[in-house]
Amino acid sequence: MKQILETERLFLRELTTNDSTNFYELNLNPKVVEFTGDKPFASEIEAREFLENYTDYSRNGYGRWAAITKADHKFAGWCGLKYDASVNETDIGFRFFEHHWNKGFATESATACLHYGITQLGLNPIVGRAMAANTGSLRVLEKIGMVYQREFDFNGQKGAIFSKGQL
Repeated sequence: MKQILETERLFLRELTTNDSTNFYELNLNPKVVEFTGDKPFASEIEAREFLENYTDYSRNGYGRWAAITKADHKFAGWCGLKYDASVNETDIGFRFFEHHWNKGFATESATACLHYGITQLGLNPIVGRAMAANTGSLRVLEKIGMVYQREFDFNGQKGAIFSKGQL
């Protein structure tokens, strides 16, 4: 496993197939995926297949990373960057188990990922997208220094795009 970043309370490392159980369980909670537009995996096998076929690291040199708590070395969720060739943009995303919400893990990890993307990878801009109803994610994007740019259609819902850097 390749560790990418370290924050005060988290290690961020590449996702592996060993994360399939946690990845599956994370997406099972309807509250966790409510504002993502993603459907839960049908099974742990489907989550494993997703991770087996995850090529962002080799294709782009970065991707979504497992967030592991330093306190107990457990999978808390994920955070990271994702390149979207269809719009030629890199976005920042994060998803954590509900019992880790409101502890600052999303802000802490997203701050580190944003800094890494800009300073180490030379990505400019980096965008953040969220459904307008997802006030928690909107708050995180603001806390990490991203600036609201515009509204957009997020799977039939009102969404907001934020950015850090020049659009």
